[in-house]
Amino acid sequence: MFNALRTTVLLAAMTALFMLVGYFIGGTGGMMIAFLFAAGTNLFAYWNSDKLVLRMQNAVPVERSRAPELYDMVDILSRKAGIPTPRVYVIETDQPNAFATGRDPSNAAVAVSSGLLRHLETREVAAVVAHELAHIRSRDTLTMTITATLAGAVSMLAQFGLFFGGGNNRDNPLGGIGALLMVFLAPLAAMLVQMAISRTREYEADRDGAEISGDPLALAAALGKIATLAGRRVNVAAERNPAMAHMYIVNPLSGQRMDNLFATHPDTGNRITALQRLAGEMRTDDKGMRPRPRPRSTSRPVTGGVSGGWRVPSAGRSGEDGEQRGPWG
Repeated sequence: MFNALRTTVLLAAMTALFMLVGYFIGGTGGMMIAFLFAAGTNLFAYWNSDKLVLRMQNAVPVERSRAPELYDMVDILSRKAGIPTPRVYVIETDQPNAFATGRDPSNAAVAVSSGLLRHLETREVAAVVAHELAHIRSRDTLTMTITATLAGAVSMLAQFGLFFGGGNNRDNPLGGIGALLMVFLAPLAAMLVQMAISRTREYEADRDGAEISGDPLALAAALGKIATLAGRRVNVAAERNPAMAHMYIVNPLSGQRMDNLFATHPDTGNRITALQRLAGEMRTDDKGMRPRPRPRSTSRPVTGGVSGGWRVPSAGRSGEDGEQRGPWG
């Protein structure tokens, strides 16, 4: 219910922003045109924004035969999360990162970069996937995807109006100055909405994802590696479409580290600290093991190997002392 309300408020806020941009560019007439444009964009974003985001990020669908280890991992964790198994995509970039998209758990997709599969261990990849599944389960993906689509549309509308001289409309209270202001202020306002939503949901998804995988320290280690490597490797698709940056698990555009108004993500160090506290509460160690009253066997459908050029490292094993390794399996 809360996520549905949040999405409704987001749509209303973005629609109002569209109308404000239209008013300062073309007066009352411009506001009405912007309203119709906003209504169409909202409808399109709800039904098609996931496909648009995947295409803009150059994510390609992966057949099970090409990456069976990754498919098994997503399937196992989806069942643990209590949601349908989402579609699996891979982004061809050496920058390790991932995101999820889709309007609901039945129409969702998880996209991981080839760099994530190359540079992270199996436990860490599983923890990242679990984080993205947490977004899907809580329906964050609808809010995230719509925000990304509408933020880009706001910028396009502002620039379109200025290009066609909308500021000369007599019904516009500020004339050309108003149109010029909208070119700079409207995208900024949309960006602030994105960032405020993103920072809150990341902390929630970290905790929920760690509970799904059962391995909070694996997610902490993954975040540290991704944040370090993301600053050294360029994600071309993300750089071309910066409005999508808030969808990734770690900011793909820069090494920004502070929790401030203009940060797309919380500080990685703060997220790691929170996960370390959660590990203490869950009594897991840095190998993803928890004490058990007696040993028991565990199935490990994800095995090491190379599939389609993407490496998924070997899964953990159950220790002789009855402590479980690789809790996602």
